[in-house]
Amino acid sequence: MPRNVNDIIKRLSPALRKKVEARAAHLIAEEMTMRELRRARKLSQERVAKELGIGQEGVSKIEKRTDLMISTLRKTVEAMGGSLALVAQFPDSEPVILSGIAEDNPVRPTGKKRAHGSA
Repeated sequence: MPRNVNDIIKRLSPALRKKVEARAAHLIAEEMTMRELRRARKLSQERVAKELGIGQEGVSKIEKRTDLMISTLRKTVEAMGGSLALVAQFPDSEPVILSGIAEDNPVRPTGKKRAHGSA
């Protein structure tokens, strides 16, 4: 007979059930849409709009988009009280935090390599 996950969870001790529910909430929180993120922060579109200096309908449009400019994403996250970090992940190495991309005044590479050692 197939087992239902809810039946299995009901059989767990209250302490273990609480631990499983906390982990599930954590995993769900790791991936959110912009709208879900705003709601999780308990913010209204009007409040975020005020922080961004735009109308509420502008926030609605941002939340519906599937392709945002990084600067728009950064400003929206900052309007919610957070900060944006971009991370590149590869299967054969540790994640790398990208710098100079989501910043207001990025440091632009000159194309010149710096010499190492004494001058």
